[in-house]
Amino acid sequence: MSTALTGHLQAQLSRLPAGPVAVAFSGGMDSTVLLHALAGLPAARARGLRALHIDHGLQEQSGQWSRQCREVAGSLGVTFESVGIDPIVVSGHGIEDAARAARYTALAGRLAAGEVLAVAHHADDQAETVLLKLLRGAGPEGIGGMRALRAFGTGLLWRPLLDLPRAQLHAYATTHALHWTDDPSNSNTQLRRNFLRTEILPRIRQRWPEAGAAIGHSARWAVAAAQFIEQQAAAALVRLQGADPATLAWRGWLELPEALKDPVLRRWLRALGMDEPAHIHVAELERQLRDAAEDSTPCISWQRSEVRRYRDRIYALHPQAALPVDWQAAWQGDRLALPDGGRLEWRSHDKKESLAAKAPSLDVRYRRGGERIKPVDATHTRDLRLLLQETGIPPWQRNRIPLIHADAELIAVGDLILARKGRELCDRFGAEIVLGEGWGLKGVTLPVFSRRIFPARVNSIRA
Repeated sequence: MSTALTGHLQAQLSRLPAGPVAVAFSGGMDSTVLLHALAGLPAARARGLRALHIDHGLQEQSGQWSRQCREVAGSLGVTFESVGIDPIVVSGHGIEDAARAARYTALAGRLAAGEVLAVAHHADDQAETVLLKLLRGAGPEGIGGMRALRAFGTGLLWRPLLDLPRAQLHAYATTHALHWTDDPSNSNTQLRRNFLRTEILPRIRQRWPEAGAAIGHSARWAVAAAQFIEQQAAAALVRLQGADPATLAWRGWLELPEALKDPVLRRWLRALGMDEPAHIHVAELERQLRDAAEDSTPCISWQRSEVRRYRDRIYALHPQAALPVDWQAAWQGDRLALPDGGRLEWRSHDKKESLAAKAPSLDVRYRRGGERIKPVDATHTRDLRLLLQETGIPPWQRNRIPLIHADAELIAVGDLILARKGRELCDRFGAEIVLGEGWGLKGVTLPVFSRRIFPARVNSIRA
């Protein structure tokens, strides 16, 4: 079995992309076997084999373990590095997940570009992972368990022993008379993984001796299914995403097969840098989209993200802070910072000329109700509320558009709707009014300054 493990590892190493190799070395049996076996392979040493140890500081013996790991690496002629980490902040998922996240963050930070981190996870670990994912209600991506090779930090994470049972690693350790440390926390069955390892999986194997191999086989099927679903989800997202990337055609999303709804939604939100929803949020979004009245604007919120529906699209956005009541500012062409983080400015057609000294003094404020404006070339003065509805601006964004007044007359609605007096000012100074990035209508495609850009849509703001 010792020879079989070495041959397996050599074959795995030969298929590994070029790059130096570091072993995540805890000092336990599994990582001791991996480091010892790799140290015996000239091809691994030629890659600059080294050992990385993470000292969590969670046990009184952690300093002693670090010294023992250094001694083992030294006896093998392998470069050793120990990394201490800050006290672990326990999240809602418990100490196990918090320690794992801290450990992998530290390991990623110590890898060189293109370096491969070898981890000693084996088939028994894979079985535990798959069962934990099942108990959390995971889909194919999660049930696929750990991957043998994946991107990690600036390099790769490699699990060359993932197809081998722990018994084979133990046989190797016995054959070579290896010494390792035993973490007493491994016997704490209050931890979920330890409970599965010591209480559940042994009983399963009594009835189904090949359970580990069978679970691993199912995991590989799940990975293949997850990859296929991901490809289909990417294609579906291209069809459903709007010109504004933060929008999605909700009817098309509802019509997707059940296997694609959740992946498409998550892929869309991830690309936007939004928090991913829990399964209950996805189910509630689907329910509201199906059941809410056609003219309603349902909203599903979680963490620092929300999805709102308006007309034919759903919008992904961060919750918006309330604007100051009765905010107003004088403006004379300089860059004006808006309360919601955006900006307003005159932009000269002559990039070198500043308009701050030439532009007339204007007042800027938000909607207060009852505003009216006569757009350029329109025959009638219009109610602003109706105009904004016709332009397709979502309701939650309408009150965040700065309104520009001259002598108490509304002459411009942001850079979306321009009155005759506003047009005359722009022409006089050879400039345009521009709302900078960061304000509420990011990505919304609307007519700007009447016929300048979108003549086909200017009819929507005419009487």
